[in-house]
Amino acid sequence: MRVITGSARGTKLDTLESDNTRPTSDRVKEALFSMIQFDIEGRVVLDLFAGSGQLAIEALSRGAAKATLIDQSREAVDIIIENAKKTHLFEKCRISAADYKSFIRGASGREKYDIVFLDPPYDSGLLPESLKALSDGDLFANGAYIVCETDCDIPVKAKRLRKDEEITNQQVLNDVFGGDEELRARFDVLKSVLYGRTRITLLTPVK
Repeated sequence: MRVITGSARGTKLDTLESDNTRPTSDRVKEALFSMIQFDIEGRVVLDLFAGSGQLAIEALSRGAAKATLIDQSREAVDIIIENAKKTHLFEKCRISAADYKSFIRGASGREKYDIVFLDPPYDSGLLPESLKALSDGDLFANGAYIVCETDCDIPVKAKRLRKDEEITNQQVLNDVFGGDEELRARFDVLKSVLYGRTRITLLTPVK
């Protein structure tokens, strides 16, 4: 796992191998950043389930101004710190071992983020919960991008239809918003693309 481009290009990143930490593949990461590549420079980033920190570090390498990286695992935070140091981006990072709910409560009314990465453990139910908490806490800057990563377990018979708009919309409603229509109405879905079983969905808050 390496930084793809920017000031830290090619730097190998460490990762924590566990059931709860699932590094984003280089292919998916490259596709993810192609969605927001022209809107990274000078932005303030939040990586709420940071894992190894690779998404926020990639954004910083590409010119983001600063990043907050949160993970409840102390072991993961230790790896984030090492990765931030080896990429010479540590000074642009605020790294904390915290539960996402605690962090959001503390940041509400004080922080605003331009780019938010949400890649919680699959099947945890934390994606819709964290989206709602971030929205309720008013932590999104105007025009913010929220990048969501989910596991898309499509039945075999539906694989040929996986780009069908109706299937995509239902998948996004279920996986990103937990089937919550009211939560879905708070966001515009700018893009949702499937890479193998990984779905990347790009949101922005409704104005």
